[in-house]
Amino acid sequence: MVEENTSSNPKENILKSPQGDNFAFPKKEKLKNKKVIEALFTEGKNIKQNPIKLIYLNTNFSDDSKIKVAVVAPKKKFKKAVDRNRVKRLLREAYRLNKPLIFNNIEGNFAFIFLYLGNTAPSFNEVDKAMKLLLEAFLKKEFHENKD
Repeated sequence: MVEENTSSNPKENILKSPQGDNFAFPKKEKLKNKKVIEALFTEGKNIKQNPIKLIYLNTNFSDDSKIKVAVVAPKKKFKKAVDRNRVKRLLREAYRLNKPLIFNNIEGNFAFIFLYLGNTAPSFNEVDKAMKLLLEAFLKKEFHENKD
């Protein structure tokens, strides 16, 4: 169900849920900084929920975004660019739909990389289910343990 705003920007009307959660995935939330990506692979913590692995790092960004995200599909397992692009599209979509789970429950700024580990092209339901479990595991690992 989409909430109707009387905003002058028509895109804002489309991507709001009744609770006011923003389901968009704007450019400012995309991780593109090479130094941050390298730091993620060297210093980042990881969580695995087959067939997706999340590598994350608590960091600071120059803009006001809380989380920046990158997605990866391995060339070794998906030789055709079409297949890699489809996997990446599914990962981005699953994250976009489930990001209110973490945006409303975190403190600080994080950089995320979602790696697809499976050998075959997934269905959206597989990716969505794994993404939900992964984001819940991230919240539990980072925030519930610290409050005990």
